[in-house]
Formats: sequence, C-alpha cells, structure tokens
Amino acid sequence: MRELAEARDNHRKREDLSRGRRGLLMVNTGNGKGKTTAALGLMLRAHGRGLRVRLFQFLKHENARFGEHRALDALGIPHQGLGDGFTWRSRDLDNTAALAQHGWELARAAILSGEHDLVVLDEFTYPLKYGWVPWAEVQATLQARDPLLHVVITGRDALPELIACADTVSEVQPVKHAYQAGIGAQAGIEH
Repeated sequence: MRELAEARDNHRKREDLSRGRRGLLMVNTGNGKGKTTAALGLMLRAHGRGLRVRLFQFLKHENARFGEHRALDALGIPHQGLGDGFTWRSRDLDNTAALAQHGWELARAAILSGEHDLVVLDEFTYPLKYGWVPWAEVQATLQARDPLLHVVITGRDALPELIACADTVSEVQPVKHAYQAGIGAQAGIEH
C-alpha cells in the first residue's frame, strides 16, 4: 500500500506514464451485466499504476456499502454515491433529478480540478437520457478537461452524441443471466 501511495504522489512517475498519451473518453453501455464491473477493474488497474482515480455513482445512495465500496475504502480510492437508488423505483423523481444535478456539479468539479487521472461516472447515462443533466454542458466539460484525464461513463442507453464523441465504446449484451433462472442478486457478485 505504501508503494502505491508513493507512486500516486510521485509526479515524475505520473509524467512517465503519460508521455505520448492522451486522456480517453470511454463508455460502457448495453443491457448486459458488467458495465460497472469493467469500470471498477479499470480503476483498479489505474490505481495499481499509481494513477489518481475517483468514482462517482449516480444511482447508488451516499451510504451504500456494497462490496466495491468496501474494497475501494481499503485501497484508499475515493468514491461517492450521488443518487437515491434505482430511478425506476424512485418515489420522488424531482428529488432524484435534483440529486443527479448536484452529483454532476461534484463530478464536473472533479473533472476540471486537475487532481485526477481517471474519473468514473457510473450509471451516468441515466441522468443524460432523462435530461436531468444537459448533454451540452457535459460535452463542454469533457472538452475542457485536462488532456491527460481519462473519463469512463457507464449505463444503459448511452446517448448517440456521447457515443459519437467517445474514444472507446463497449456494448455489453446479455446472453444468459442467473436472474432469468430465478437466482437473485448475490453479495460479492452483484453488490
């Protein structure tokens, strides 16, 4: 852990990793399982290389303690739940929209701060799809970010405009899922 912290804080090592590179916009979308899991794996890889990473989750609430949160805490990786659960279960969509807008302001500040090498906006396609966060503002922020900052956006139904400006888009499609056989979500696998 000490070695990772030293690498993260050592500017020279960060320069070595970034030489000849540029920040990428990556989108994990589709109806299959694994979009967030892939983003978390990328965060783990980046953290292991000493990059400064940050996670914003737009559906998970601020007190969520799923497996990934426990692991991120143990690794010292900052993360923040910004939502009130799944939007389709919301009892107050105005509040859900306000949480998404507030969350975007926090994420936007982090993207523009220059303090990170990788920022993940998990389940961010939903606030974009529902119009709670204006695409034009997101696009302007992405264009204004540090040229070395990587951004990952996850969630179903990514806007065509987001797909068009992304460098890498992965579409996760279901082939078979245990839920279809009546097997519920399991700790350590789905949460």
